[in-house]
Amino acid sequence: MNAEDATHGETNLLWRTSSHSTGSGGECVEVALTAVAVHVRDSKCVAQSGPALLVGSVAWTAMLRAI
Repeated sequence: MNAEDATHGETNLLWRTSSHSTGSGGECVEVALTAVAVHVRDSKCVAQSGPALLVGSVAWTAMLRAI
C-alpha cells in the first residue's frame, strides 16, 4: 500500500492528533477532515502511510452526536 492508497486518493490532508494521545503509546489516533469524509489512522504506523479508515461526514457527525 502506498501513501495515496492510505488516503483514498486525497492529497495534502491535514492530520490532527487526538487530544487524548499522550505520546507514551497505545492511544494515538489521527483524523483528517475533508468536505465529504473523515480519514482516521493510527499515528504509530510506520511512516504514517499505513491504512486509513474513511468515514462519510454524515456518519461521522451521527457518531459524534451519539457519544
